[in-house]
Amino acid sequence: MDYKDTLLMPKTAFPMRGNLPNKEPIRQQAWRDENIYEKGLERTKGRPTFILHDGPPYANGDLHIGHALNKILKDFITRYRSMSGYHAPYVPGWDTHGLPIETALTKNKKVKRKEMSIAEFRKLCAEYALGQVNNQRDQFKQLGVRADWDNPYITLTKDYEAAQIQVFGEMAKKGYIYKGLKPVYWSPSSESALAEAEIEYQDKRSASIYVTFEVTDGKNVLDGGEKVVIWTTTPWTLPANLGISIHPDLEYVVAQVNNEKYVVAQALLDTVAEELGWENPEVVKSFKGREADRVVTKHPFYDRDSLVMLGEHVTTDAGTGCVHTAPGHGEDDFYVSKKYGIEAFCPVDDKGVMTEEAPGFEGLFYEDANKVVTEKLEEQGALLKLTFITHSYPHDWRTKKPTIFRATAQWFASIKDFRHDILDEIKKINWYPNWGETRLYNMVRDREDWCISRQRAWGVPIPVFYGEDGTPIITDETIEHVVNLFGEFGSNVWFEREAKDLLPEGFTSEHSPNGTFTKETDIMDVWFDSGSSHQAVLLGREDHTRPADVYLEGSDQYRGWFNSSISTAVAVTGKAPYKNVISHGFVLDGNGRKMSKSLGNVILPSKVQKQLGADILRLWVSSVDYQADVRISDDILKQVSESYRKIRNTFRFMLANLADFDPVKDRVPEQELEEVDRYMLHRLQQVVSDVRENYEKYEFSPIFHQIHNFCAVDLSSFYLDFAKDILYIEAADNKRRRSIQTGYYEILTTLVKLLTPIIPHTTDEVWEYIPGVEEESVQLTDIPEAREVADYEKIEAKWEHFMAVRDDVMKALEEARNEKVIGKSLEAKLTLVPKDEQTKEVLLSMEHLHQYLIVSEANVVDAAENAKEYKCVDVVVEKHPGEKCERCWVSTDTVGHDHDHPELCDRCATVVKEHYTA
Repeated sequence: MDYKDTLLMPKTAFPMRGNLPNKEPIRQQAWRDENIYEKGLERTKGRPTFILHDGPPYANGDLHIGHALNKILKDFITRYRSMSGYHAPYVPGWDTHGLPIETALTKNKKVKRKEMSIAEFRKLCAEYALGQVNNQRDQFKQLGVRADWDNPYITLTKDYEAAQIQVFGEMAKKGYIYKGLKPVYWSPSSESALAEAEIEYQDKRSASIYVTFEVTDGKNVLDGGEKVVIWTTTPWTLPANLGISIHPDLEYVVAQVNNEKYVVAQALLDTVAEELGWENPEVVKSFKGREADRVVTKHPFYDRDSLVMLGEHVTTDAGTGCVHTAPGHGEDDFYVSKKYGIEAFCPVDDKGVMTEEAPGFEGLFYEDANKVVTEKLEEQGALLKLTFITHSYPHDWRTKKPTIFRATAQWFASIKDFRHDILDEIKKINWYPNWGETRLYNMVRDREDWCISRQRAWGVPIPVFYGEDGTPIITDETIEHVVNLFGEFGSNVWFEREAKDLLPEGFTSEHSPNGTFTKETDIMDVWFDSGSSHQAVLLGREDHTRPADVYLEGSDQYRGWFNSSISTAVAVTGKAPYKNVISHGFVLDGNGRKMSKSLGNVILPSKVQKQLGADILRLWVSSVDYQADVRISDDILKQVSESYRKIRNTFRFMLANLADFDPVKDRVPEQELEEVDRYMLHRLQQVVSDVRENYEKYEFSPIFHQIHNFCAVDLSSFYLDFAKDILYIEAADNKRRRSIQTGYYEILTTLVKLLTPIIPHTTDEVWEYIPGVEEESVQLTDIPEAREVADYEKIEAKWEHFMAVRDDVMKALEEARNEKVIGKSLEAKLTLVPKDEQTKEVLLSMEHLHQYLIVSEANVVDAAENAKEYKCVDVVVEKHPGEKCERCWVSTDTVGHDHDHPELCDRCATVVKEHYTA
């Protein structure tokens, strides 16, 4: 007889290899065909609602690895919530307005914008954006992200735009919206104003100059003829200079160098002297800044005055303590000048070109004007020094080109008017990580006004009309009418109709006695678009609620979506739009560098999917501390793949050994389970408790490590390993065998459910092979809660003690192998000498001690010669003197006792005779 035929060897159709790149698309299609998302919502109807509100990615280009990190994290959360007592619909969104789409059409698609109307161009923008939405939607689906893909929210749809106008109207009604002339970030490359959220800082090489302004009226503080020294890195703004700011509380000095007298802050005199090469400057006078209020100086090259003004913004961090002030080119400059009745003056046009208001420099691009201005200063004898420095400078985040400060008439949302309300709300929110609260709080605390107007075509128009006298008209009646128009026709109607056709029928205003009106041509900042999603989606969708439970985005969104959302929501409702805010870091390469095409270190999610599968990418997301910057590389993904294989093979082994197990008929009642099986079920409950706790805290890396370690250590290295001698050798209905299968069944179904939010393709596949499950998909089940296993306290103490002894034995066996005493552990005979009574009691109570240690014999004695000392026991390892059984491979003295089966031990001979003899 071939005794292999009498072994209950594992039989499974569940494949060893995942073959994920080929199988995942098929499974995703099956989910769509079977309406798994809809069935999940139907199953949880009536439960408490949990809303994760999707921050809309920009609809342009293929997905990058940061997109994958973001959407997979969101999928972890919504999948977990739907399996843990909540109704968790997930509506994805897209941000679709803005400059990049205009640029894509004019540059990449070669659309000739000037040859068509704005309305025609906007239609092309909309078509392009929707095409990008479809492209990105398909790629998100390939990541296994479960969502209402057929009904996303898109910022260009009629209903969304109408809701956005409602937000604007409500803010205007409360007096938070106004139009004013003040310096804003201006992008010459985009020809538009920008908000702070659209600014990023990059290094830039700039001229660094020291310039003198001669005092013409010292106001009895200075004699006249002294030269106030300023320092600037923007020479091109000097044609707009109207003053010099000094701090009222700083000490200033008149320093004589040769025959000249210079005015600088006392604290900076030494630094300035070193920089300008002054040797032993003599201080001839000192005074407080406030004493020099309204001193008059002469502009270096124009025939006009430059007034000395007091400003709290002046510091001694750099420069001279005397700040060149051009109210048309700086926010601090603007406000300090306004106090002195000096209006903003901005001799630079939309494209960054100097105008006729800057004689001698007209027609020059502002950066080109730097050199010419410097030459003019030198010609006038006002230039003390010219060098160049590299410093951090604001750039347009879209075009990556430098910005300028430029005073223009713009629409603003006055954040300062309700700033304290926002700050109060920030304190009520849960932040993950907790430093997010401080970050947003500080941003809002320092915020004055939000520039919301843009001089572009592709966006939601600012719904303002103008009377004949130029007065802006925003009323409840006009807003309601525009809301209805946008809701019916979309915002393009604003550009297709004249002002009179956009106003309510019969509308009149005291500002237009002749009934003539014009309309605003600026569009809204795209952050106002996405920042209105709480109104359009959370309030506008039947199955959603405001506030959302979670907003989750990259850490750059503290200045972006997190900021604009709470600003508009508090303005309109007085409340934050979210209860919890989670931020994640950026994805770097394996060496911690930013990804870039030039470095060749870009890893695309689509490539990972095609090579390894989406579940590997998802498992990687679960393995990293996402709240900080994370790393990805081929080597890192290879390590993740190894972890995946360990988990998959653990599932495969348990499935194989459940092939003949019917949970209805064969399950052993818990009280009757073997102790070791109850111990493993207790360990499982600890895993369940820890995993659920970490899901609740949005911490996924511990989940990955807990489950992987449980599979690798508790199961593969112990429970699955020793159990082979029972599962394969004993008769099919043996009580101990069914006890182990009962343990396997609960462990398998539980682990599969715990991992479903993370690797749903794999767990859904496993679910199909588990005997006796009724649900068509594991996604339509609930994650179990931790429970108490019968007698768990007693069992835990005993088996934890045993596991410590086992560690000693594993070391002893390894040393014996290295010394060639034994080969495989089943060749060993152990003699164990417990070091204390508790250890002795534990070991003597174990009827099948040798099986748990995977040796042929284990004896517990009080003393033994040549025993090696370990922590819990002293151990003697010998090669077993008995013969090896051909069936179970255990060495024993009973081999040959049975005349019919001389190759077998007594145990195997009995099993074969009773179950396999014809």
